[in-house]
Amino acid sequence: MAIPLLDYSPSSQNQRVVGFEVPGDEQPWVYCADRASTIADLEELINAAYRQIFNEQQMIQSNRQLALESQLRSGQISVKQFIRGLVTSPVFRSRYYDTNSNYRFVQLCVQRLLGREIYSDREKLAWSIVLATKGLYGFVDQLLQTDEYQANFGDQTVPYQRRRILPQRSRGELPFARMARYDQYYRDQQPTSSYDRFTTFAWGAIDWPTVAGVLVGGGAIVTALISFSLWNI
Repeated sequence: MAIPLLDYSPSSQNQRVVGFEVPGDEQPWVYCADRASTIADLEELINAAYRQIFNEQQMIQSNRQLALESQLRSGQISVKQFIRGLVTSPVFRSRYYDTNSNYRFVQLCVQRLLGREIYSDREKLAWSIVLATKGLYGFVDQLLQTDEYQANFGDQTVPYQRRRILPQRSRGELPFARMARYDQYYRDQQPTSSYDRFTTFAWGAIDWPTVAGVLVGGGAIVTALISFSLWNI
C-alpha cells in the first residue's frame, strides 16, 4: 500500500498573495501553447521550458529531447507532458537526481515545477518520502497532478517563478537560477584553452615541402649512422 503524502502547512510566501502590480519588466513572461499562434511562438515556448527545467541561459545541445519537441510541435502531447518528459529524461536524471540528495532534488523540482520555494523542512520530507517509495516517475507524476500545479499552470502553460515583486521594496525576490550573463565583448576577453588553440590550428599554413625535406634529411642521417655503426662492429 502506498504511503499517503505527509501533511505540511504552507508558509507565508509572496506567491500566495494576490498581486495588484502594474505589469512591467519584472513580471514573469507567461508562455502558453493556447496563445502560440505561429511557429516562432512555439519555438519560444520550447526554449522557455528548457530554461525553466534546466536553468540554462542558452540552449545546450545535449539537453535537447528532439522526440518530445516533435510531439509537442505536432500537438501529440501537451506542454505539461513535455515538462514531464524533460524532468524524467536521462540527462536531467544524471545531472540533478543522481548527483543530489532526495531533499535537494525535491527542492529543485518544487522550484522548477511549482514555481515557488519549498515551504518548510516538513514539505521537503513529505515529498522525499514520495520520491523514495514511488521513484522518480511516480514523484514527478504526483507533483504535476497537484491542485497547485493545475491551478497555476494547467496543461498548456510553462511553469515559471511566481510573483517575484515585493510591494514597497526596492528589490524583489531573487530568481532561482542565478548565473552570470556575458555579452559577446566579455566572452571574447576570456582566455582560450589549449584545446581551443589546437582546434583552430591552421593546418593549411604549414610549409609541407620544408617539413618533407627535414624528414627526408633526418632519415638519411639516421641511416648513415646505423650503417657506420654496423661497419665498425
